[in-house]
Amino acid sequence: MDKAAIKSFSIWARNKLIADITYKAGLLGITDEGIKDALPQSAQDAQFYDIGTKEPYAIHGEEIKQRRELASVIRKKASQSEYKDAYRNVIEEVAYTWFNRLIAIRFMEVNDYLPAHIRVLSSESGKLEPDLVTMPFDANIEFSKQETEHILQLKNDNQVDALFRFLFIKQCNALNAYLPRLFEKTSDYTELLLNVSVTDQDGIVYRLTHGIAEDDFNVSNIGADGKPTGQVEIIGWMYQYYNTEPKDEVFALLKKNIKITKERIPAATQLFTPDWIVRYMVENSAGRLWLEGHEDEGLKKQWTYYLDEAGQIADVKPQLAAIREEYKKIKPEEIKVIDPCMGSGHILVYAFDVLMQIYESYGYSRRDAAKGIVQNNIFGLDIDGRAFQLAYFAIMMKARSYNRRFLALGIEPNLCAIQESNGIEYNKDVGDALLSEGHRETLKYLLHTFVDAREYGSILTVEKRDYDGFLQAWESASEQAAENIVMLLWYNECNQIVPTLVKQAKFLSHKYDVAVTNPPYMGISNGNGKLNKYVKKNYPDSKSDLFAVFIERCGKMLEENRYQAMITQHAWMFLSSFEKLRAKLQTVDTINMAHLGARAFEEIGGEVVQTTSFVMRKSHIAGYKGTYCRLIDPTTQKGKEEMYLAGENRYTAVQDNFTKIPGSPVAYWVSNSLVKAFADKLLGDYAYTKQGFATGNNEFFLRMWFEVEESKSAVPAAFKCEDNKFTYKWFPCNKGGSYRRWYGNNSYLANWEKDGELMRNYNGSVIRNSQFYFKEGITWSSLANQLSLRYSPVGFVFESKGSMCYTKGEVCIWYLLGLLNSRLLRQH
Repeated sequence: MDKAAIKSFSIWARNKLIADITYKAGLLGITDEGIKDALPQSAQDAQFYDIGTKEPYAIHGEEIKQRRELASVIRKKASQSEYKDAYRNVIEEVAYTWFNRLIAIRFMEVNDYLPAHIRVLSSESGKLEPDLVTMPFDANIEFSKQETEHILQLKNDNQVDALFRFLFIKQCNALNAYLPRLFEKTSDYTELLLNVSVTDQDGIVYRLTHGIAEDDFNVSNIGADGKPTGQVEIIGWMYQYYNTEPKDEVFALLKKNIKITKERIPAATQLFTPDWIVRYMVENSAGRLWLEGHEDEGLKKQWTYYLDEAGQIADVKPQLAAIREEYKKIKPEEIKVIDPCMGSGHILVYAFDVLMQIYESYGYSRRDAAKGIVQNNIFGLDIDGRAFQLAYFAIMMKARSYNRRFLALGIEPNLCAIQESNGIEYNKDVGDALLSEGHRETLKYLLHTFVDAREYGSILTVEKRDYDGFLQAWESASEQAAENIVMLLWYNECNQIVPTLVKQAKFLSHKYDVAVTNPPYMGISNGNGKLNKYVKKNYPDSKSDLFAVFIERCGKMLEENRYQAMITQHAWMFLSSFEKLRAKLQTVDTINMAHLGARAFEEIGGEVVQTTSFVMRKSHIAGYKGTYCRLIDPTTQKGKEEMYLAGENRYTAVQDNFTKIPGSPVAYWVSNSLVKAFADKLLGDYAYTKQGFATGNNEFFLRMWFEVEESKSAVPAAFKCEDNKFTYKWFPCNKGGSYRRWYGNNSYLANWEKDGELMRNYNGSVIRNSQFYFKEGITWSSLANQLSLRYSPVGFVFESKGSMCYTKGEVCIWYLLGLLNSRLLRQH
């Protein structure tokens, strides 16, 4: 797969679509400055707009209705935000809607999945004009007499682009019968804004069909590694790359202290999960659930990334046997798998493959299994409508690959783009007349719970209620509502969103057998106030980052003795801010872990995030041993995968032992002797360890010693007493540095004038442990490859990368420094 070509196209296509759609909207008098009225000469069947040319721009008939709808949507959004933001968001929505449709049709024509088997964007013969334009009446699309005449006129006038746009829209509308969540049934403003050319060799259609190899879309194409290269791979990468510039924009805004809004969260947090990690997670969760109740060596051999369980002590085995007796009762159609942050559906599509293998091993045909999996097994949620469309498409195409008739069956996948109830109020008079008391309360609950739902997404906790009974009562109330205009208006307004609210409430309140996901990685402090408040109230033990919140949330979504599999940042394993979360996770069993470290996502631009992937079971068996694969040393994704498959750097550990180490870090690699050592005296009994300040702007607050005028520098020899901290501007600063023992790395000075007045008031700085500044102690480099400690005399402040250690009582600082630098300590 040529990812460079895919990335180049996706980034370019987004900008091209936005530019073309913006231009078309401008012709309609709709710009980022406002919405213009039609010119006075406009009539009921024709409207005119001033575009600065001699002749105004004219629209007629259906276009007038579509333009009115576009203006209404922008105004509605503008009532909840700034107009420019509302305008930009609508333009973005239209752009990604057409991007997704173009990608979907390209995928379908390459794999011959289109109902009429006629190419829409390209030609089987390789000519520029698409086959749909050449032979439109062979495409099984219904045309009215007027439309037929219009087609013939356009062909006669050689208006190829106009004919293509007309036929492309007709094809999209026809595909509603097969893919209704991607192709709308009725015409709307998105059609009005479509402005693509098929003849322009610098246009989106030409670049899509000529710039990306067909093999990259072809599900039957097999790569050098023996894996299919089409299907979800290209869909996922296109979604990833489409978000490249929006993601850069989000992080640029963060530097200006502009928080991440709900509209920007998908772009800011999107990371396409590498294929081998997806396979690891799914095989060791959904696959494990089945194999532990239905032994099948043939199945296990197909799952390359499946890890056998570690050897267990005698006391553990009976408890595991009891759980597996429960698993034996499970049938394929009963396994519920959810990805609460499904993105473009990569994980769910591979879960589909694993479930298909399970169904076949149980005696199902592929055709029946495909129907069963979509109807019963796979569930997905996301806050991003773009992601939902692509995940929906990916699942439908996967089902189609196993069942040729699947698209004609009308089966709806259990996927949902989370919607909000904002702006819809419960009307007591109407609601009380239409619904019984219990159903009234359910409606009130739904409208209240899903206000600002896209701020929170799948971390929303939703009560389990009789939602099916409520929906049936709601649908039955439509006849009564039709008898009164007031009732009907309110009912119709609510009915636009109520079925979706019911669907997502069911998904969020249900319990699952497997929760598997790559959640968003975003510090909660970078989100807006609503998200911050909700997380602190509902997830106080994981409130630092969304990935940690989702670790908790996925656990709550599970039935007892069921599995969650995730890839997250590895910070939760070690940092003190996640200590309470680690305590919670001690109550569930870690089955295995692939500790990835940095560069697990290297193929998407060298992401430096440190990650770990793991599988947990919602059970706690004392003495249970998990398997841990330490893959942090390889610096490429391929290297990590090869080390995993080779079985190198594997450890077994009893997670109960982690609690014996202060802070309970997930230190799976430590020896039993070291664990036992923590039962004796610890360093904390003899000394304090403290972290220093973060300046927020090192270039401003730090200098090398030779850059500062001597009279303004308080070198240690001149530092006689603490009063001197008000005399000088620049003070020696411990800032870590390279490996160096005993003494040294004293190159930096910090601006701590007037007891750090300027730094204390600087936006972005963090002052820590200032009561320990200027005291004698021991410092070390937090980023060095090997621990090395140095003596720090009186007179130094210290920064976050040059932490300090201070002795307690009568402890000799020289003895402690010698011990900490000794070979004895380094061996552990």
